[in-house]
Amino acid sequence: MNPQINPLPIRMVVAAALIDRDGRVLLAERPAGKHLAGTWEFPGGKVEAGETPEAALIRELHEELGIETEASCLAPATFASHAYEHFHLVLMLYVCRKWQGTPHGHDGQRLRWERVNDLFSIDMPPADRPLIGTLAALI
Repeated sequence: MNPQINPLPIRMVVAAALIDRDGRVLLAERPAGKHLAGTWEFPGGKVEAGETPEAALIRELHEELGIETEASCLAPATFASHAYEHFHLVLMLYVCRKWQGTPHGHDGQRLRWERVNDLFSIDMPPADRPLIGTLAALI
């Protein structure tokens, strides 16, 4: 088999590193019953068919956190590519410093604000972990 061909379906996902005025990053806990439940991740979600990554992230931030932002407030930062057992994830991370509203977990997920350097010691999904170093260099 050609190592360049991946037999797993590819899942495109977007996430935001929401940065507050104190330079902290918002994390959301993956809820019970979901893959990697209890780990902490950058909020976001799947890119739907026909959606741009920015439109998907704006939609996901509204659905998950109840906040509003615009594409002009999303700065592409980095991405990760990670093979899970049943799919291959491509995770695109955007930095966002401007939004309207106060983030709260619409699906009951817990939220927390953390300093970027503290992210290295937090239990995060394997696809999120490689993003921390680049994010730390940007902030």
